[in-house]
Amino acid sequence: MPEFIYRGRSSNGAAVHGRLEATQPSQVAAHLQSRGVTPIEIRAAAITKDIEFDEIWRKLGGGRPRIDDMIMFCRQMHTITRAGLPLLQGMQGLADTTHNVVLADTLREVLASLESGRSLAASLARHPKIFSRLMISIIEVGEVTGTLDKAFKRLHEYISLERQIADRVRAASRYPAIVLTAIGIAITIITVFVIPKFAPIFRTLGDDIPVPTKILMGVSQFAQDNGVLLIVLGILAWFAFDYWRKTPKGRYRWDKARLNFPVIGHITREVALARITRSLALSLESGLPVNQTLTTIADTTGNAYLSELVLGMRASVERGETLSQSAAHTTLFTPLILQMIAVGEETGALSELLEETADHYEREVDYRLDNLSAALEPLLIVGVGVCVLILALGVFLPLWDMVGKARGF
Repeated sequence: MPEFIYRGRSSNGAAVHGRLEATQPSQVAAHLQSRGVTPIEIRAAAITKDIEFDEIWRKLGGGRPRIDDMIMFCRQMHTITRAGLPLLQGMQGLADTTHNVVLADTLREVLASLESGRSLAASLARHPKIFSRLMISIIEVGEVTGTLDKAFKRLHEYISLERQIADRVRAASRYPAIVLTAIGIAITIITVFVIPKFAPIFRTLGDDIPVPTKILMGVSQFAQDNGVLLIVLGILAWFAFDYWRKTPKGRYRWDKARLNFPVIGHITREVALARITRSLALSLESGLPVNQTLTTIADTTGNAYLSELVLGMRASVERGETLSQSAAHTTLFTPLILQMIAVGEETGALSELLEETADHYEREVDYRLDNLSAALEPLLIVGVGVCVLILALGVFLPLWDMVGKARGF
């Protein structure tokens, strides 16, 4: 079917643009007018084999909505549904005012899907790269129970907390990353540029060159002779690792290994557990069945190893076990957390206790992040000290020897 490009103005005067498939321009105009859009220009899209840069960028995943965009979307949808504004009108307003181009285009496609008779959850589910399975499940329950405004409020609070944790992790890792980068740059400059300048002078010592200097000169010469090869091999190794990491087996092994890394492994695990327990609380509070909740959460953990454990919990629940019994079969939770889940099941306050569990894990994450710099600082100091010692001995020992010989010592 031919595709047409259109420009127009919405009922509030905002500029609207996009693409629609139709047999003729009049159908596009009628469709736009039914949405309250006044057409300004409608033209056939050029049929060409050339792909525009922005189209390539989008296909590669560029321009995808940031977490802040999704927070704003949920907050605005909560306002729209709470105020009783017609969903089509509210969605049109969001599409016209959203700054992220990919999200705006997606919302227009969702709007077209709504107009064709699909539910909101089904329309959003057609865009799994934008809207997570958890989000769609919560919205679906909200539609069925008539509590769509509460669903979007819960999602807004959930994504906001996710953003806060991500920001704290990013801020805590910034200092070590800067220090390690500075060390790497310094070593590269000294090895590639400084040592070669001194090498002719050092060679005048003959066999009396100190061992640290020989090592530095050897490394420097190797880097100069094979620099391009090292860069190419490094890039190939990174792509090979990235390819392996994206395979099912590779992702499982890598995600399991990440949980056992020194210092950051505990933080990674507790961030994931905070996400799992908060997702459980959100889903159960929204009315999702436990087995469906666990299926949904398995897709949102961000860790293949933990996803397998969650799916194991689902299998246990489907065999008739309680959530606390199924959780006890895994290595996910501590005995204290398992006891809280069991109490929640007995008292009927499971979602509230899961919220408290998520808060507990987030407090643990905060504590570990606050102490991350203190834990890494000795390692960084030792690393910097060793590098400085090797470089200093490698450069100054031969100079001292030369000065000693010049003085006749």
